[in-house]
Amino acid sequence: MAAETRIRGISTADWDAVAELEAAVYGPLGLSEGRTALESRGRPSPGTCFTLHHEGRVAGYVLAFPHPAGRCPDLHRPERTVHRSRNLHLHDIVVAEDLRGRGYGRNLLHHLSATARTAGYQRISLVAVCGKETFWAAHGYRPQDEVTPPPHYGANAVYMSKPIRKAAPAT
Repeated sequence: MAAETRIRGISTADWDAVAELEAAVYGPLGLSEGRTALESRGRPSPGTCFTLHHEGRVAGYVLAFPHPAGRCPDLHRPERTVHRSRNLHLHDIVVAEDLRGRGYGRNLLHHLSATARTAGYQRISLVAVCGKETFWAAHGYRPQDEVTPPPHYGANAVYMSKPIRKAAPAT
């Protein structure tokens, strides 16, 4: 990443920008959750939620939190339960439209994966929406056909997961 771009934890001051990015991407699809719900997804695990800062602005984010494998968070209500799970659910990853295609999403995903590995998570799950399962498959995620996402994720939503590889031992 360029010197003017960095990834860091989400601060209180970042939530308006996160909600704005989320609404821009998911609003037209009828999947926008709003700031209150987004903040509730960041509270259970602030150490696995990050913002991408590019040239002085919040230009992307990732929200991930512990959630039981094989279960999908309810998009219609904020998170109220902190789950003890070795599964990390990647709820959202968004990069501003003007910066897509430059590898920033991949950088956020790698940062999340490294953090999850260090924290001892065993899997990362997600729900691919709007035909994005090909993107996730290219990053090692596999459909879990036994899990059907609720209808509010959209007609073609696919539950996917990936084991977290343990770090190679130092030699």
